[in-house]
Amino acid sequence: MTIQPTEDTCGPSCLHSIYKYLGLNIELQEIVNSVDRLNQGGTLGVNLGIDALRRGYDVRIFTHNLNVFDPTWFSLTSYQLKDKLKLQSITSKPYKTLLASKYYMEYLSLGGKIEFKDLNFDFLVNLISSDGPALCGLSATYLYKSSREIDETNQDDDIKGNPQGHFVILSGIDEGSRSVKLLDPLEKNPAELGSQYSVHVSHFINSLMVGVLTYDANIISIRKKL
Repeated sequence: MTIQPTEDTCGPSCLHSIYKYLGLNIELQEIVNSVDRLNQGGTLGVNLGIDALRRGYDVRIFTHNLNVFDPTWFSLTSYQLKDKLKLQSITSKPYKTLLASKYYMEYLSLGGKIEFKDLNFDFLVNLISSDGPALCGLSATYLYKSSREIDETNQDDDIKGNPQGHFVILSGIDEGSRSVKLLDPLEKNPAELGSQYSVHVSHFINSLMVGVLTYDANIISIRKKL
C-alpha cells in the first residue's frame, strides 16, 4: 500500500496502489500532479476516476452522494445525467456541488459510468469478486471514531471542528466474520490501525454513507479494458 506523503494526498496514493495492482509502473508524484486538487486541499473521487479514464481504464463510480445526484436521476442514461448535471452547475447551490457537477460532466464525457446501487454486504462481495480491489471515499471521522478537525490546520477540535473525508482501498471480504479488509494510505491514523486492517461491514457502510458530508460516499472501480 502506498503511504500518503502529505495530509491531503490520500486519493492519489490509493490510485497509485490501484495502478500498481493493474500493472502500471508510475511515480506517485506524477499522479499527484495530474489529479485536480480542491482549493482547500484534497480532491474528489470523480477526479481520480477522470485520471484513470485518461490512462485508458474502464471506470465505474457507485455513488450515494445526494448533494450531487437526485434520486430521480438513478434510472437516467449517461447523456441524460450530463444534461441534469449541466443544469445543476448553473444554479445557486453551494460551490462544491457546482464544482462536482462539472467534474462529473467531464467524467461522463470521457466514458466513465455512474451507477446507483444499494450498499450492503452482498453488493460488496459481488463487487470484489467481479472487479477486484476498489477505491472508497468515506468519512475518516466516522471510520476512526476520531475527533472532528479544523479544516485549515487538521487539528483535532471536538467543538469547532468538522468531519473529514478520506480515501481507502477495499481489498477483500471475510464472509465468515462479515468484515471488510481495508488498505489505508494514512499509516499513522488516529485509530492506530496501521495500513492494513479489517472492520465490520456495518461500520464500513456507515463510514461510507456518512462520507456524503464531505462529498465522498462513493466506491470507484477501475479495471483494464476488456
